[in-house]
Amino acid sequence: MCRCILTYSFPNNNSKTIYTIMRLLYKRMKSILRIKKINGIEYWYEDIPYYDKEKKQIRHKSKYVGRNINGKPVRVRDALNSSDEIVQDETSFVSSKPINAYNYGEFLPLQKIVEELKIEEYLGDLFNEKDRNMILSMALNRVIRPTAMYNLKTWYENSVLSLQCPELPLKSQNISNLLAKVGNSDIPSMFMGKMFRNLGTKRTLMYDLTSLSSYSQLINLLEYGYNRDNCDLPQINLSMIVDKEKGIPVMYDIYPGSIVDVTTLKNTIKKIEAHGMENYTLVMDRGFFSKGNIEELVREKIPFIMPATMALKSVKELMSSVQKDIESPEYLHKFHKKPIFVKPVTLEQKEFKINGYCFYDPKREMDEKSTFYSRLYDVKEKLEETAIPGWRNAAEVFKERAREMASFYSWKKIDDHFKIRSCPQIIEQEL
Repeated sequence: MCRCILTYSFPNNNSKTIYTIMRLLYKRMKSILRIKKINGIEYWYEDIPYYDKEKKQIRHKSKYVGRNINGKPVRVRDALNSSDEIVQDETSFVSSKPINAYNYGEFLPLQKIVEELKIEEYLGDLFNEKDRNMILSMALNRVIRPTAMYNLKTWYENSVLSLQCPELPLKSQNISNLLAKVGNSDIPSMFMGKMFRNLGTKRTLMYDLTSLSSYSQLINLLEYGYNRDNCDLPQINLSMIVDKEKGIPVMYDIYPGSIVDVTTLKNTIKKIEAHGMENYTLVMDRGFFSKGNIEELVREKIPFIMPATMALKSVKELMSSVQKDIESPEYLHKFHKKPIFVKPVTLEQKEFKINGYCFYDPKREMDEKSTFYSRLYDVKEKLEETAIPGWRNAAEVFKERAREMASFYSWKKIDDHFKIRSCPQIIEQEL
């Protein structure tokens, strides 16, 4: 709509008269609604005329009215607080009062991985649609926000999975039944075989990865053994087989928690070889380091990587000899932008001869010394402040308070307190 405003200059230039005429015209003018298109979306605005006293003319200002929904202005914020549903076909805009909010963003990268590795496809070959989606939901939960199985249904209902895979029966009893079905079948082996074939795995690393503790009375592999977390529970050990080039896990195996020899690991090797793998390397922790295990691995010609311990006299002698020149520039390397010295060494026994590397990290040495000395001081101070109850044995109190640091001190009881002295020779050996 257009409007024309006429002005006329009086001979005597009576500004008051002009102002009066302008005001009369302004009062007769009405605001109008118009549509503006911004970034492809239509919005309603109210065009409001007003008189500018300074410039002595009528000007216009715009006031936002709302988004154009079905030819009517609708304020989105008001619509969200309304019980009315508003739909616009062209932009698929739906506005109503929110009922639920769902977690979505954290699923995007994981669902992309599932797609690229064809995990959903392989599970679909082994399960019906409902069980497949239950397995995927449990797996995604363990990565995103691990929770007890009886809480899984609540987590699922607040995630986008409840929209993508609605009405999954994720009650704890249903989960237990499904897991029992999987555990008593060859489904895991079939799934891992599909992963091997899909990735075209040629070389693998087998990691003695971790132990899992449990109160369960139903897992026959649970046994007491060395626990890294000092947890006084029976456990099972888990090994993971990883594609060396791609870094993707392709297989796992479990064995009793008390096992610290390579006999059981050899059974895992047979499973790897059954999938056509001939190029593999075992990566084990120091719990497996023993003369017997090394002899077995060498005899079976199984490649391995394992940190050495001071359990063997030959290792102690080797470490002592290396200290003489380990800081030579010829052994200097950089790891994560920090200097580290790496010297090739050979460990010789009557029964075997194996190659290895000795590593020396100057910064780590300084950090560990600082931590050790700080701990040494704190424990000594704590012991000397301890009041020994008259009814208790002083030696028991000392061991209880000093714990793993006990060997670094000597003590004597004076009245109801300890007099502590450090043991320089033992400390020097430790360092």
